[in-house]
Amino acid sequence: MAPLGYFLLLCSLKQVLGTLSEGSGLSTSSLTHCFLGLYFSLLAILESTRESAFVHAIASAGVAFAVTRSCAEGTAAICGCSSRHQGSPGKDWKWGGCSEDVEFGGMVSREFADARENRPDARSAMNRHNNEAGRQAISSHMHLKCKCHGLSGSCEVKTCWWSQPDFRAIGDFLKDKYDSASEMVVEKHRESRGWVETLRPRYTYFKVPTERDLVYYEASPNFCEPNPETGSFGTRDRTCNVSSHGIDGCDLLCCGRGHNARAERRREKCRCVFHWCCYVSCQECTRVYDVHTCK
Repeated sequence: MAPLGYFLLLCSLKQVLGTLSEGSGLSTSSLTHCFLGLYFSLLAILESTRESAFVHAIASAGVAFAVTRSCAEGTAAICGCSSRHQGSPGKDWKWGGCSEDVEFGGMVSREFADARENRPDARSAMNRHNNEAGRQAISSHMHLKCKCHGLSGSCEVKTCWWSQPDFRAIGDFLKDKYDSASEMVVEKHRESRGWVETLRPRYTYFKVPTERDLVYYEASPNFCEPNPETGSFGTRDRTCNVSSHGIDGCDLLCCGRGHNARAERRREKCRCVFHWCCYVSCQECTRVYDVHTCK
């Protein structure tokens, strides 16, 4: 879409633009959950790494999710429920409720997230692909929700509608895509408008990435050690989970350097009692926690 058309779209969608900040918040929360215990500098977004691929995908998905949910909740006058039901109702149910309009949310996300990715270079091609992968994660996880209607809790009539999943499920899905992201190489082609950069898979014996996969073409910085050029503080003295085999576990997070263990005493509220009416009284207890930090 041309810049003028883009700004006209933003003006016409002023009722839903407030949800874009909500979408960013959803993405940050999921990012924190999916990479619990792993610090990587936000400066990595400026590179073409797999971390950048994940951030673009989760941000694009967050915008699509928030706009779609806002439309279904009726907080935006310009949009509402989806009327594009797929397939006929089942034998024991019929369409009802408010199916979330993921197509509209995806359109807003596409115009919002892809607006600046119109350059004929590899970075824009990568960002557009990963933005779309984030939106595809939403649409591919849509599922039916149903509600029973009838006397005394019976299910004489059941209505169903399309609903988005919990956003954390989207974050977990994209985290798996991050782990299996496809490495690409940059190719240059001469076209009528000049030189254009495209991406192709580096390894031909792996499957070709689909629009739901994440892609990158630069190696990630070493987050294990401090690096002022990338803004990484390293992982020394980071708290790790000794019982986890994931990215927050001491084995991975500490980069093979080992970890230290100490006992930490914390004062917490405990034995809380509700009094009618209406306050809660608690005692203070001292609890001992085992804390593990990277060497």
